[in-house]
Amino acid sequence: MLVKCEGIVIRARDYGESHQVVTLFTREQGKMAAMARGAKKPKSRLSAATQPFTSGWYLCYTGSGMATLSQAEIQRSRYGLRSDLLLTAVAAYITELLDKLTEERQVQPALFSQLETTLDMLEEGADPDILTHIFELKVLEAGGYRPRLDGCVHCGAVDQPVSFSVASGGFLCLDCVYRDKRAIPITSATARVLKLLQRVSPDRVGQVDLKRETRSQLERITRAFIDEHVGVPLKSRGFLERMKRDWQDEKK
Repeated sequence: MLVKCEGIVIRARDYGESHQVVTLFTREQGKMAAMARGAKKPKSRLSAATQPFTSGWYLCYTGSGMATLSQAEIQRSRYGLRSDLLLTAVAAYITELLDKLTEERQVQPALFSQLETTLDMLEEGADPDILTHIFELKVLEAGGYRPRLDGCVHCGAVDQPVSFSVASGGFLCLDCVYRDKRAIPITSATARVLKLLQRVSPDRVGQVDLKRETRSQLERITRAFIDEHVGVPLKSRGFLERMKRDWQDEKK
């Protein structure tokens, strides 16, 4: 069967000397793998359309096995992401996380729109840390891993939380903090920002000015939560961490 999908390339790997296996996250079909025959050849019409983070319309033959990519029409090449090492690292991380937490042919149009917007905002210069955390929370929720941020995970108290329990999956209030000796202490600013990021969409991100302490706590919480509840290795995380260290060293 011939299907036409609006999709984003989230992964591409070489297959033989001239082919590629491309993983598309599509609005109509969800995640799907497709063989792009001859895509590595310099004159291939599929070469540009199978670059990571590219958006376009993809025409595929589908059947019992892997789909075959027949034609592609680029909407956004996102060359700006691929030409910046830090942005490449961020985009690689969020697309790998998406790949690990979604099943083949599970249609999720809202998540598709959030991915598209996140990549667009990254290329346009929005805060990469904030965009990353928003998308982490969105894809975690889509995968059934939503941290409780509307009150204490144990007693439900809506008083200002004082820590985040990775094991319990949410905030702890002052009366319940004893329940998890490994809970991560947080400031009131971190608690407010984390709750906001869970609710907001990527296109609502404006100019953000967060203290280093808040940024550090947000990263520690989201990474620890993913490691605890998802438990999948992410090869791109190490690359992202190296790029962030290099970027921070350059700013000094």
